Amino acid sequence: MALLDLIRKRRSIRRFLDRPVERDKIMMCLEAARLAPSACNSQPWKFIVVDDGETRNRLCHTAFGGVYSISSFARKAPIIVAIVSEKDKFIARVGALLRGTRYYLIDIGIAGEHFVLQAEELGLGTCWIGWFNEGAVKSVLGVPKDKKIDVLLAVGYPDKEGRGLRHDREPLEKMAGFNGYEGEAE
Repeated sequence: MALLDLIRKRRSIRRFLDRPVERDKIMMCLEAARLAPSACNSQPWKFIVVDDGETRNRLCHTAFGGVYSISSFARKAPIIVAIVSEKDKFIARVGALLRGTRYYLIDIGIAGEHFVLQAEELGLGTCWIGWFNEGAVKSVLGVPKDKKIDVLLAVGYPDKEGRGLRHDREPLEKMAGFNGYEGEAE
C-alpha cells in the first residue's frame, strides 16, 4: 500500500476484537519504531509491550480508573504499549535548552508514529493515549521513578464498528505556505 493511502486509512481505534495479536506483528512494529530518526541519533525511547493478560488487566485497572476513566476503552485492547522516555544524548539536551524545544518528545512521537503506521499496514488498530495514571503504570511495569511515560498505545484488531471517523482536516492552503508565513493577521 502506498504511504499516503496508509496514512489516509489510519484511524484511532477505541473498540477492539477479543483476538490475540501475533508476536511477529508486534516485532515488526517495534522494528519500524527502532528505525525512526531522532535528534543526534539519541533514540531516547524504550517500548514496553504488555501482552500478558494478568499484567495488562492490572495495568489497565490502575491506569484508567477515576479521573482517567475517559481512556477506559483501552481495557479491551489485547496489547498496551508504554513508550518510556529515556535520556537523550548530551548534545541534544544542550540544543533543547538553547532552543526551548523538548526534542525527546518529538523523537518519541516519530518512533510511536512509525509503530502505529506499521501496525495499520498489518491490519492492526491503535490509539494514542495521553490521559492515564502515569505513577500507576510505572508501578505495574517497574519503571524507575526518574523516567517519564508520556504515551501509551492501545493495540489490537479493530472492531469494524468501532473504527473511528476521519476528522476533518484543514485544507493544504490553510496549513502550509511557501517561502514565508502565510496566515491570518492577528
